[in-house]
Formats: sequence, structure tokens, C-alpha cells
Amino acid sequence: MDIVAVFCQIDDFCRQFEPLWRQHQLEKLPRPIGGRRRRPAGLALSETLTLLVWFHLSGYRTFKHFYQGHACQHLRAEFPGLPGYTRMVGLIPSALAPLCAFLNTRLATTRGIAFIDSLPLKVCHNRRIHSHKVFAGLAQRGRSSVDWFFGFKLHFIINDTGELVAVRRTPGQVDDRTPVPGLAAGLWGKLFGDRGYVSQKLFDELWADGVQLVTRLKRRMKNRLVPLLDDLLLRKRGLIECVGDQLKNLCQIEHTRHRSPANAFVNIIAALVAYCLRPSKPSLGLTEQDCQTLVSATI
Repeated sequence: MDIVAVFCQIDDFCRQFEPLWRQHQLEKLPRPIGGRRRRPAGLALSETLTLLVWFHLSGYRTFKHFYQGHACQHLRAEFPGLPGYTRMVGLIPSALAPLCAFLNTRLATTRGIAFIDSLPLKVCHNRRIHSHKVFAGLAQRGRSSVDWFFGFKLHFIINDTGELVAVRRTPGQVDDRTPVPGLAAGLWGKLFGDRGYVSQKLFDELWADGVQLVTRLKRRMKNRLVPLLDDLLLRKRGLIECVGDQLKNLCQIEHTRHRSPANAFVNIIAALVAYCLRPSKPSLGLTEQDCQTLVSATI
């Protein structure tokens, strides 16, 4: 996928989104005497969103190096109104609402088989937790399967083709099972998770909504019979681990150098959008008929 294809998708969305968005914005107040003049941006909204998303598809580790070393050097023809780096950073918070709306249009649907997991997003090194101020009151200490961390959790659901179905960000201390009912709204069929989602109350709540939660048993729990097809699909739960790995290592969804919460959240949403636009995603290679057969044979 090239930058023109990304821009075309975003621009088509912005043509419909911007008029509706402006209808719900507050009227501009007159500039006070001696106040700063608000200059109009040299980039259109679709151009700003394209640059933010293309950064996560470009392979660069930081937005500064991408913007100064790639965008300003090689994308002047595509973006003639390209501002300086400082001005561009000032435009990033205005992209939060449009990116969230665009992400909702990129989310896929389930075919009866879905996987759920959470991804820790650190905002600083553990040694700097006590001196960290950018996310004070927002980020919290949490525990992953590897270590303690300070930051947020990204809870997400994917389907059998590796496409994002639902996402939600919470502080790091939130239990993985807490946001599941909201994430699973509208799903049907099977939802596969790890041992962190074991809960009879959660199972009953999802079952009432037409979703069967399938997990491994924790240690010292009584053994129970699991249908063979469910056991085989549980072994494919590594699919969502691959998605989490791509979000972190290819889409750069996590880093510890944010100086603004708004810019950090834009970075997260832009990384999710970039993943949705990636042409190749990890997949189980099942057809729609295969999914229907698997779900109907095991419920």
C-alpha cells in the first residue's frame, strides 16, 4: 500500500465527516485584544491524518525522525503546505476526534470466531514512575504476564482473519475482564481468551448475549471436558499475540517519550488505523463456510 491509497481512503472519509463535525463545534469567539492570532493550518485535515497514519506504516521509530527526515525531504510534492515540525506537533491534538471516527469505520465484524486479549502500553520506564508527570492521574500501575508496568492497557478483539473488531483503552490497573461486556457487544459465536478471562459471572453474562467465552483452566481448577474443535481453536490463540506484536513492533503503538496526553492518544489511535490499513494480516485461513461449520458444530 502506498501513501496515495491511504490518502484516498482518509480523504473520502473527511469529505463526509468534516461538514457534520463543524455543525457540532462551538462558534468561534472573537480574539481578545493582545491575544494570539489563530492561523489557519496549511494542511487540510485529510493531509494531517494521512501523515499521522503513514508514520506508523513507514517503519520509523519516532515521529520527529519521520517528519524531518522523510516527510520534509521526500513528500513536499504530495504535501505542498507542509509546515515546520513544531507547527505540525501543534496540529496533532486536533486530529484526535477525526481519527477516532475514522477508526470506527475501519473496524471489522466477526464471523462467529473471535479472540480477545490485552496489550500493556508503558508510558515510562519503571525507574521513572515516581518522577513521571505527563500522565499523572491518567496512567496507573498494572501487571502483565511479564512484569509490572506504569501506563495503560489496550483491550482488543480480532476475528479469524486478524482484523480488529473492537478496541478499548483503560488505565493499567483495570482487570482484563472488566471491559469485556462492552467490547463483546454485538458479537456472536465463540470468543477465545487466555486464563485471565476465567470468570463464571462473565461467562453467564456473555452467554445471555449469545457469546460463548472459551478459555483454558487455571491451575488447581477442576478439569472439565472441552469439545475437540474448541480445544483446537484455543491452540490458535497465538493469532492475537501476533496482532499485538505487530501493533508494538511494526505500528509503533507504544513509546515512552510522550510530552502530551492528547498526542499520546492520537499516536495510539493512528497506530490502530495503520494496522487496519495494512494489506497483510495474520489469519487462520478459514472460509466463511468453515467458520459457520465450526461454530454450529460446537455450540
